[in-house]
Amino acid sequence: MSAAVPYRPLATSLDDVRYEHGPDSTRRPEVPRGETIELRWDDSRSYPGTSRTIWIHVPAAYDPAEPAGLLVFQDGWWYLDADGEIRGGIVLDNLVHDGQIPVTVGVFVDPGVYDDVTDPVRRKNRNAEYDASDDRYATFLLDEVVPEVRRRFAITDDPERWGIVGGSSGGNCALTAAWHRPDRFRRSLGLVSSFAQMPGGNPYPALLPTTPRKPLRILLQAAHRDLGWDRPEHNWFAENLRVTAALVEAGYDVRLVVGDGGHSPNHGGTLLPDALRWLLGR
Repeated sequence: MSAAVPYRPLATSLDDVRYEHGPDSTRRPEVPRGETIELRWDDSRSYPGTSRTIWIHVPAAYDPAEPAGLLVFQDGWWYLDADGEIRGGIVLDNLVHDGQIPVTVGVFVDPGVYDDVTDPVRRKNRNAEYDASDDRYATFLLDEVVPEVRRRFAITDDPERWGIVGGSSGGNCALTAAWHRPDRFRRSLGLVSSFAQMPGGNPYPALLPTTPRKPLRILLQAAHRDLGWDRPEHNWFAENLRVTAALVEAGYDVRLVVGDGGHSPNHGGTLLPDALRWLLGR
């Protein structure tokens, strides 16, 4: 039986659009709140000299006798903040409580900063970590962050239940980490990904058709009026379309959701419950 999609009028303006969050992005009185643990990370081997904060969010249904799935969010606090656009902890609590995804621990990782650098631009290590096309960030997660999570909580070894989420440059990171380490991260969610600004150019349109298909499930969200939407180069919207086309042509399990508006986390945030149902659902 086909699914009925409610009618929604098409926005007359592509720029000034705001999507409303649904019930799975809002705290519900019948859903018990999960536990959130905050950690400081000041001694990274992968990114020496950086510090950051990491939050581990564990839904109330977690049972140490039954290993949980793992979902890593980039830009940690932005994606955990209950008053923000993404509301990752609330979404995990609701979906797990309703049995729409298996019990999944969320790990919200802030990008690194250099505390001894005063220049506000050079102080941030976000772009160096997220826009790179190598496996350094995936190695950081798997060798440093995940062992600390597993020291506290039982996490499954099943890579089909491991995912990674990010937006803008974090969307590049989500695909790159899964690309390099499909033995661990099999689910990837990228929101208005910034493929257009990867150093050396976006590698995926050329790489995907020439590399044996990897066991990944990928959802990308793009915006009609993302940065550079009307330019022939450094066009955020066009690069998301190119990556999606290459994934489709290479036979990947992929979905693309295109919305109106610009380079904003709003649309991606409202999509998070549906995206996780598709990526992680039973």
